[in-house]
Amino acid sequence: MATTERDYYEVLGLARSASEQEIKKAFRRLARELHPDVSGAPDAEGRFREAAEAYEVLSKAETREVYDRYGHAGLRGGGFQPGRFDFGNLSDLFSAFFGDEVFGAGTRSRRRSGGDVGAEVAIELRDAAEGARREVRFEVAVPCASCGGNGVEPGTSPTTCPTCAGAGGLQQVSTSVFGEFVRTQACPRCTGAGQIVEHPCSTCQGAGRVAEERTLEVEIPAGIHDGQRIRITGEGHAGSRAGRSGDAYVLVHVRPHPRLARDGNDIVSTVDLTMTQAALGARVAVETLDGDHELEFGPGTQPGELRTLRGRGMPVLQGFGRGDHRVFVNVVVPRRLTEEQRRLLEDFERGIADDAYERDEGFFEKLKSAFR
Repeated sequence: MATTERDYYEVLGLARSASEQEIKKAFRRLARELHPDVSGAPDAEGRFREAAEAYEVLSKAETREVYDRYGHAGLRGGGFQPGRFDFGNLSDLFSAFFGDEVFGAGTRSRRRSGGDVGAEVAIELRDAAEGARREVRFEVAVPCASCGGNGVEPGTSPTTCPTCAGAGGLQQVSTSVFGEFVRTQACPRCTGAGQIVEHPCSTCQGAGRVAEERTLEVEIPAGIHDGQRIRITGEGHAGSRAGRSGDAYVLVHVRPHPRLARDGNDIVSTVDLTMTQAALGARVAVETLDGDHELEFGPGTQPGELRTLRGRGMPVLQGFGRGDHRVFVNVVVPRRLTEEQRRLLEDFERGIADDAYERDEGFFEKLKSAFR
């Protein structure tokens, strides 16, 4: 992450509602302005890296959504690490960010970035609270060991394309009343490579890459939310012709807990009291993320009563402190009674004073608070 942690939209000079095309256009403009080959400003390199990082986050829907909701802390919690930017020429640079698009007189970049790969992992709520490490499996394309990734059979060499003379593209010039127009397209014979492989590698069939199953250990940060992704830079498919590798994304699923529910950074649960425990008072153990915790309930405890255990909720993702654990009281009424039990309850009801059932004026507020 950038040390200054400036707002990414501010870095690119955009509003938060900016479209994908506006984000791309803003970065192109800054890249041309700040690239060390163009700018002589002493801070150009730092500003360029900052702009590249901003584009890297905002150009992808998943990282942009996390940044919009949680800011820099959310990206750190999701495992985001900014890419490494080498200062090649502008054509190579734009190709790395925007694919095969080239700016200027060229046609298509011969170097292509690898694609991203994805995997999923499921963890328990306690794992999300404490943090965990899990192994995940990916199938990725890696450079062919036989040909070194160039797709050519060892001992042979590619030949220069005679159609484009190794340029990789062809230009057509047309003249009209408005002037000359130059149209550039990829060479149809070499598909923009500038070379023709007459003897493709027998191992990879000329692709330059082969499939490989890879196992990675992923560190899941404490406080992660269900549905968040962890990014592992450079662990995706290898690029073709020495292009940079893609990234790996691990989608984290947090399994529902049978008794504890998550609400943001808070934990919500209920405790069941029998009607006699609620009337007479009782000491009951309630389950928390840290183990059982005993709570004292006084005589006359009402249904819906709320107890808050401060600091016993979920850790704040890549932050400080923890949420709370809210415990709601549920009073359990027996469904089946013997004749003797029914008679005793009827005697109790006839003998109790009317003011014993004092109305809890705050119950409705507690109910609204529970829904909030």
